[in-house]
Amino acid sequence: MSQVTELQQRALAEIEASGDLRALDELRVRYLGKKGEVTAQLKALGAMEPEQRKAFGQAVNALRDRLNQAISERRAALEAQALKQKLLSERVDVTLPGRGEHRGGLHPVTMAMERAIAIFTKLGFDVATGPEVEDDHYNFEALNFPPHHPARAMHDTFYFGDGRLLRTHTSPVQIRVMERGEPPFRIIAPGKVFRSDSDQTHTPMFNQIEGLLIGEGVSMADLKGVLHTFVNAFFERSLAMRFRPSYFPFTEPSAEVDIGWEKTGGEPGWLEILGCGMVHPNVLRACGVDPEQNTGYAFGMGVERLAMLRYGVSDIRQFFENDLEFLRQFN
Repeated sequence: MSQVTELQQRALAEIEASGDLRALDELRVRYLGKKGEVTAQLKALGAMEPEQRKAFGQAVNALRDRLNQAISERRAALEAQALKQKLLSERVDVTLPGRGEHRGGLHPVTMAMERAIAIFTKLGFDVATGPEVEDDHYNFEALNFPPHHPARAMHDTFYFGDGRLLRTHTSPVQIRVMERGEPPFRIIAPGKVFRSDSDQTHTPMFNQIEGLLIGEGVSMADLKGVLHTFVNAFFERSLAMRFRPSYFPFTEPSAEVDIGWEKTGGEPGWLEILGCGMVHPNVLRACGVDPEQNTGYAFGMGVERLAMLRYGVSDIRQFFENDLEFLRQFN
């Protein structure tokens, strides 16, 4: 029994003095392993009298339990100490200066959008928004699109299984505004639109700004004055502008707007930038507006198109490729 007591005192002292997990594990094997000193004590039980065997066996088992407990406690203390040292070594000094990361900036399409909105709001237009998922009524029917119009075809429009669709223009916002209120109306409708088209100058998702002004005595001359003011303000120079007759279901008369622009090589020429016209009487009637008392104009333009011209970008796909070298030019 004195050997058991001596063994316990010595083992506990060594366990308490162990400095790392590896040394602690070596002590565990030395005392409690298959060939350990505690296991060797149990081999002496066979030569003892029954009463001695019982008392000695209980003492050895108690020693084993005590050493297991001491090893577990010491392991927990060593692991906590190792974690503390690791945290201290990996501590970040938040007062150190930064590494000088590049400053971010607005996307060129966002800059063009915000610039256009700012110009129109200074001209007295309010900003109106609407849902990107529309139905046939707001996207086509209320805008005087005939049933056979090619814009309704699936190769131009993204349809859902329930008949709804991704809006192909922001004109539905104009319909919703007119349905909810009374003239006069003076709004722009910026936002994303979707068409099944993709090439060097087209993308399936792009941004538009459409405008609407309804009131008494509104004429084509008012439309031309507003658009010419916008074009000169957006490009920050005086540009020639002309209207070419065109066709849109929701306007009559309709026109394409061209601006004087230098072609590749410096030759003067004309460049189409938007479509416009006087709001069709059928559209006004569909929204509960009397076309005999009120007239108005509408226009629509692609923001990516304006951004390409303002920043000299030749391929619209560069706006969506996330090339940081390209985007940093606009910071």
